[in-house]
Amino acid sequence: MSLNDDLTAVQRCLDDLVRSVTRLEQQMGPGGLEIRRVRTDADHLRESLALLRDTAPQERPRPEMVPVPDAPYNSALWSDVDDEGLGARDRHAP
Repeated sequence: MSLNDDLTAVQRCLDDLVRSVTRLEQQMGPGGLEIRRVRTDADHLRESLALLRDTAPQERPRPEMVPVPDAPYNSALWSDVDDEGLGARDRHAP
């Protein structure tokens, strides 16, 4: 999983948390100290995640894939090269 995927997953979980806290507030009433603390903590988590997203390193795009053909190369491309370990084609190895 990439960093961006992880941050998105955390964002979804926080959104679910905020919705659940809203439902609790409706059931318990918004006046209780405990529910206000939970609301404040959930809001702080959202702010912290936003800061984390802003400072997270950006993903680099993947380099473009270059197709390599299966057809053999033109042998003229290799006419003046040395054969690795053997030297030039017109000379004998030492």
